[in-house]
Amino acid sequence: MEELIRKYALFNAIEHDGVAQPKSVVGRILSEHPEMRANVQALNSEVAFVVEKINKMSLNQQRSELDKMGGYAPVKRAEKKGLPDLELGREKFVVRFAPNPDGALHVGNARPAILSDEYAKKYNGKMILRFDDTDPKVKVPEKRFYKWIKEDLKWLKIKWSQEIMASKRFTIYYKIADKLVSIHAAYVCTCEEKWKKYRDAGKSCPCRFNDVKTNTKLWKKMLSHKFKEGEAVLRIKTDMAAKNPAVRDWPAMRIVDKPKHPTVKKYVWPLYNFASGIDDHLLNVTHIMRGQEHSTNEVKQRYMYQHLGWNYPNVITLGRLSMSDMVLSKTLIREGIERHKFMGWDDSRVATLRAFRRRGFQPEALRQIIIDIGPKPSDITVSFENLAAYNRKIIDKEANRYFFIPNPKRIVVKGLKTKKLNVPLHPEQKRGFRSFSLTETFYIDDKDFEAYKGLEVRLKDLANIKLGNISKYTGTELKALPKIQWVPAKNVPVRVLMPTGEIKGYGEVNLSKVKVGSEVQFERFGFVRIEKIVKSGINAVFTHE
Repeated sequence: MEELIRKYALFNAIEHDGVAQPKSVVGRILSEHPEMRANVQALNSEVAFVVEKINKMSLNQQRSELDKMGGYAPVKRAEKKGLPDLELGREKFVVRFAPNPDGALHVGNARPAILSDEYAKKYNGKMILRFDDTDPKVKVPEKRFYKWIKEDLKWLKIKWSQEIMASKRFTIYYKIADKLVSIHAAYVCTCEEKWKKYRDAGKSCPCRFNDVKTNTKLWKKMLSHKFKEGEAVLRIKTDMAAKNPAVRDWPAMRIVDKPKHPTVKKYVWPLYNFASGIDDHLLNVTHIMRGQEHSTNEVKQRYMYQHLGWNYPNVITLGRLSMSDMVLSKTLIREGIERHKFMGWDDSRVATLRAFRRRGFQPEALRQIIIDIGPKPSDITVSFENLAAYNRKIIDKEANRYFFIPNPKRIVVKGLKTKKLNVPLHPEQKRGFRSFSLTETFYIDDKDFEAYKGLEVRLKDLANIKLGNISKYTGTELKALPKIQWVPAKNVPVRVLMPTGEIKGYGEVNLSKVKVGSEVQFERFGFVRIEKIVKSGINAVFTHE
């Protein structure tokens, strides 16, 4: 070990003009020889000793010494593909995904769901779907979102072994609250507005000193709704001197006089940390995928676990995931829908899974980008272009090609003798052809007309023409000419829903045979999902370029 340390220290010294940095030496050794982490204290001590000696040498002496030792070659380790390993115990691996059914799932929600599913498969464990639905005031659940969440998870090809609704577990939460009161680990606080002053000052409120008998009576009074909303809460005892005031004797149960829950009409409701913390233990959850914003909640829950003698699960902290130029916040989406800024939870401008599904994104693209990002604690912003690149790799080989013209401009081509034309459905796949019946009337994009009128251009896959209102056929020879899109006189009206609005145009009649829900490419326009085919035309939703 001493020889290894000496070689690393000499190399580090030469990198830094003769002065080795102990921390850098230790870091490099551990990165290339992770097996030494078990003896890191001894390593630190030995590195400090060796570095002190080497730093007394001249730079030339250091170079000479390193040459005698054969020089330095970094250890090349094969890059490990897939998700990093997690710390495991002897118990069966269990992870949970706990969405609040107060809105549709978005890409940020998909991250812990996908990672939970991937790790459950990796360790032959199980994933639990737990609806965190015990907020009857602010983030109120709605019946439709329970169904939507399950639909979105199935679309992502996520499988769960067990399904739990927190709102159906009140008996369990009340029973645990009874126990905490009986062991003097929880108390009923009736200080109301005065509590905040006690908390901020780090002082115990008078209620904290009530005996078990008094707290039991007050707790029963809460359960019988003899207290009204705001008059009493059940608090978990923590440390009133904790640096973070939010941790100090946090509320576990509160009274709600007029709950807005779709299925439960109780008056005493568990708060997030109480219900979630209890369920994680009773459901034998071993690992929690948790956002950075929940770090304080973890501290709170650990106090409750200590009171009850429970072991806290392993926590994998995930940074916040956002998307540039797209709205993720369920609150903002809901407000946008109410103000008619967004058409709904599947509006193209929002980053919900329903919106991506409607646009024709493939679940494999979302899964892969989440896996590649991995369970990192740092915040990350994913650009739409990056996600589109993942999706394009999947759909490019599958999407058949069709002609579509936005802003149609009518032209007449004189001299064209071709009356029938067959064009491949896909340039690289042998899937057959689309047939066109041609006359001398065509439609092209008005922007192409303004850009190239008077010039020779090529009608893609057809012929060369000199462009004008009355255009002239000039042959079929392949030249270095601008290619422009076209549709014949016989066509179908097409509407494409874009994030910025709606584009109307004409598409080839072959689109009428496409199966609704299919992903196709409008050549020189972009990928779209065919949403509806009716007598009046075709409705499509823009996916990406």
